[in-house]
Amino acid sequence: MALLQVENLRAYYRTEMYGVSRQVRAVDDVTITLEPNEIYGVAGESSCGKTTLIKVLSGTIKPPLRVEGGSVKYNFKYGDVDMSTVTEEELRKNIRWKEISYVMQGSMSVLNPVRRVIKTFEDIIATHEGIKDRALFRERIEDHVKKLGLPPDVLNSYPHELSGGMKQRVAIALATVFKPSLIIADEPTTALDVVVQRGVLQLLKEIQSVSQNTVLLVTHDMAVHANVANKVGIMYAGRLAEEGPTELIFKRPEHPYTQHLINSLPVIGDKTGKSSLEGTPPNLANPPEGCRFHPRCPKALPICRSEVPAMKDFGGGHRAACHLLQGGRQ
Repeated sequence: MALLQVENLRAYYRTEMYGVSRQVRAVDDVTITLEPNEIYGVAGESSCGKTTLIKVLSGTIKPPLRVEGGSVKYNFKYGDVDMSTVTEEELRKNIRWKEISYVMQGSMSVLNPVRRVIKTFEDIIATHEGIKDRALFRERIEDHVKKLGLPPDVLNSYPHELSGGMKQRVAIALATVFKPSLIIADEPTTALDVVVQRGVLQLLKEIQSVSQNTVLLVTHDMAVHANVANKVGIMYAGRLAEEGPTELIFKRPEHPYTQHLINSLPVIGDKTGKSSLEGTPPNLANPPEGCRFHPRCPKALPICRSEVPAMKDFGGGHRAACHLLQGGRQ
């Protein structure tokens, strides 16, 4: 069975100030499936809805964000969970950190600057399990961080005493201490140099391989997805433009937006210039009718301006939403 099934999810930001109502359609009719033991990548430029999507998936929904429709259902070890009916108590007691953990964007800054690293581990574990024997607790945490390539004395350090890469590894260690079913990694390599990025990504792959869990990797860096993800979903303006196995996405991109993302990647030895898309991403408070990519699409048809394209399935889990594809491949 699938670990996560998201169907026709709509999540909007709704505000009302000075008598003016406004809604931002950040996630609009998104359907995805996450299988056990896979790394699923979510790609797209800034403000395409990636962070809003993972907020809904992790159950961290706070006003003005609201779920307007659709469903988010998990198949966890302890039973099935419908996120539309789950209580805050169940989220706190059974799901957060135990079943769903979160390596958040800018996680190097989430550690308390006036507390040693071991105290952060104590806070998390004491909340869910309690700490009966501190010697056994210390041994457990030391063994855990050593498996992630960190020296045990890092636990006695303050965050400012650690490098950026070490703080990121500590954040990953915190997210994996309970061996959760799903790890959500939101831009885990932001602000890291390329050598440290490689180490962090390799660590995520090793954890996933050993623990046999699922990783939802959110980043705009297509090169990261090419090296890490088994499957990739491309988002544009709150909607899913294309989805498929990583190899197919890179070898045979079908949606014009995906083609642009792939073609923008630098290639060793290629000295030709890279073309950029005209225009800017749409305002999701007032998105364009029809296909949301049509104002910037060099291949747009008249129908693109009025009708939302349906998903075209090419088999093997590869699908794309584009009017150019409805009669077959471009």
